[in-house]
Order: sequence, then structure tokens, then C-alpha cells
Amino acid sequence: MTRNIPIIPTIIVAAAIAVMIALGFWQLGRMGEKEALIAQAEQSLKMSSEVEYPRDQAGIEAAMYRRTTILCASASGGTTTAGTSARGEKGVAQRVLCELADGTPVKVDLGFSRNPAPVQWSGGEVRGTIAPGGRVVAAEPLAGLEPLATPDPRDLPNNHLAYAGQWFFFALTALVIYILALRRRSATKARDD
Repeated sequence: MTRNIPIIPTIIVAAAIAVMIALGFWQLGRMGEKEALIAQAEQSLKMSSEVEYPRDQAGIEAAMYRRTTILCASASGGTTTAGTSARGEKGVAQRVLCELADGTPVKVDLGFSRNPAPVQWSGGEVRGTIAPGGRVVAAEPLAGLEPLATPDPRDLPNNHLAYAGQWFFFALTALVIYILALRRRSATKARDD
């Protein structure tokens, strides 16, 4: 039987299975990292003191879900994105690109609306929460909008266990299919002989 096992396809399938298993374990590791991130974010949300808006990505990650106040020297690029009101209604979040006095760009979610047309807002002071992506979600709505739901770290998806299960399932499926293919190949060769 071992003489009937093709070497190159077996090496390729074994390598693919090994990669899938490695990806499964990687997802299990990511699950722990995400749980720690969510726990840190929940602690940040409980802190009452404000932080200065960070100017780099590492600072933004460290200040996630903290309260901040920024002064928009100018605002442009009004857009809308899916949003949830403070009352739990679905609609759009009105977003602008704010430029701070030092030129740092910051996305600001001004408030909630059902109207998908972007609103006009020229800038000013914004008090809010630093949300994923570094955007600031206004605590009090601006430009005549309704309040948005406060960013909540529990909304961060942590489905890494499901992803790990998928990778392990893919590896098992590949193994079973390859074994069935080898059996069929062996049976076909036995009939031909």
C-alpha cells in the first residue's frame, strides 16, 4: 500500500493540513488577546478622567474608550455610516473629518440621524469617547442631531474560537478527503491489475 501513495501530492496535502492546524492554534491565541483587549477597554470606559487625544496609533490603542475633548479647527468630508442612537434605533452616524490645530486629522461621529444626507458642521469643541479606528464619538450630539450610542467594548467581536474550530474542521476534512482519494486510487489500481 505504501508504494501506491503518491509522494508529491501527499507532501502538499500534509503541508496544507499543517498550515490549517497552525491557523487554528493562532486563532486560539488571538482569542486570548482579544479578551485582554476587551477587559482593558472596559476598564478604560469606567475611568472618569479625560485624556488628551493621542497623536500616534499606539497612543490611540492605549486610550481606546477613554473620554477626550478636542477642538476641531476645521471640519470637512461629511459622510454617513451605519449607526445606532442612544435609544437603540438603527440609522446613520453623521461623520466629519476634523482637523486639529496641529493638523492632526480625526474622524468625528457628530450624532445620529435617519436622513442619510451628510450634515454641514464647520468645527468647534467636541467632547466624546475615543472609539476603534481612533474616531471620536460625540457624547453630546452636534449639528442638531440626536445622540449616538456610547461605544461599548462588548460590541467588539470575539469569534476567534469559532474561527479556530473552522480551521481544525478544514484540516480534518482535507485529511478525510485525501484518505478517501487514496483508497479510491488503490481500488482502481487493484481492479486494473
